[in-house]
Amino acid sequence: MDQQTVDTIKRLMEWEAARDRPPEGFPSLPDMPAGRYTSQEYYDLEQQHIWKKSWLFAAHLDEVPEPGSFMQWDNAGQPLIIVHGMDGVVRAFYNTCRHRGAPVVTQQSGRAPRLMCGYHNWTYKTDGELVGVPESQDFGSSFDKSCRSLIGVRCEMFGKLIFVNLDEHAMSLREWMGPLWDEWEEFGFDRVRLAARQSFDLKCNWKVAMEANMEVYHVPFIHPDTVAPLVDHKRNVNTMFPGGHARMIAPAPKDTNRAHVRAIDNPPEWQSIETVGELGRTTTQSYTMFPNWVSPLSNFFIPPLIFWPTSLNTTRLELITMALDWGDGPVPDLWTVPDGMGGRAMSPIILEDTQFGEAIQKSMESDGFKSVPLSYQEARIYSFHQTCDKMIGLDRVPPHLAVKQVIGQEWVWPSDPRVAQMEQQVEAA
Repeated sequence: MDQQTVDTIKRLMEWEAARDRPPEGFPSLPDMPAGRYTSQEYYDLEQQHIWKKSWLFAAHLDEVPEPGSFMQWDNAGQPLIIVHGMDGVVRAFYNTCRHRGAPVVTQQSGRAPRLMCGYHNWTYKTDGELVGVPESQDFGSSFDKSCRSLIGVRCEMFGKLIFVNLDEHAMSLREWMGPLWDEWEEFGFDRVRLAARQSFDLKCNWKVAMEANMEVYHVPFIHPDTVAPLVDHKRNVNTMFPGGHARMIAPAPKDTNRAHVRAIDNPPEWQSIETVGELGRTTTQSYTMFPNWVSPLSNFFIPPLIFWPTSLNTTRLELITMALDWGDGPVPDLWTVPDGMGGRAMSPIILEDTQFGEAIQKSMESDGFKSVPLSYQEARIYSFHQTCDKMIGLDRVPPHLAVKQVIGQEWVWPSDPRVAQMEQQVEAA
């Protein structure tokens, strides 16, 4: 992030804290329909048009570190294999043999120079090519192995992170990420190791779970002793990016005892990412990457929270920590703690964000839940929902489930009317 942008954001922090109303011209946000969280019809549209067309985080290179390494992955509802090819290229395939549909791989992960279906021993190279068919003469002279390769899935990388997209006609990952691609360069995605990856099941719609991490309006009430001492929600600066992505930057409160702000003054035992800029070192700088990634980024951690729908009212939450090499020191895990039984449990901060999920879902499914009003502080959520409808197709969303597209491009990066308003107020002072 260049110095001019940093300086502008720091000035906007103080402008946000001083305002007594939303920015001039910011649209009044209409209520969002209740059915977006409770309707099977809308959930099915999401499954077809969002999850099958979005770039989704699948793995870290550490999970398939060497040529021949593979792992199963099915978080998007489709059985896939992530394969580190013998030629060094990372690819993704449907875990479906081209013979009679058996899974080619049954181990969760492993390493092999060939992928062999255990049903009839059809054998594939790590680039998906079918190279072995037992008793192939019985398939007749017209049988062509070259037409029976594993069916591939779009697979691209950002640093050491592996993303997949089920839509073969999708834009590139770089186009999808837009300005995030450049802004994230300073955080060392090409150097960080995978330290922890834990999954937990939640009894609520995936958007209920995710939206708890997309605004700081709730921070003083849900996180009084954990997050509130580190995040000044009044000086929070939100930026909406094209494609439903967003950024939040919030400094610590001015009266914070900095000796207790670990991310700023008390470096942990592992290495600092030296390329991280001023805001990543001194504020809470958090990003939403559409559709299901939320992550603060700092000079010590890349710790995304990933939200996967498993049904209309259940979600799998992945808690991931990535950091530079920690050597012989303790393995960093920002989001989970020992559960006393040899496993891991969610940390207090995550428990605070998820504690109401099941109760909220049940309440939403009652006759008393009609709609969702959102404030300017929660505009990232409304923008996210606008993108959901755009991904589905505005003509496909039933009117009683749709959100109105009221946040226009003038409020989406690189446009930001707040800057001009701030400068006008300075000139008038």
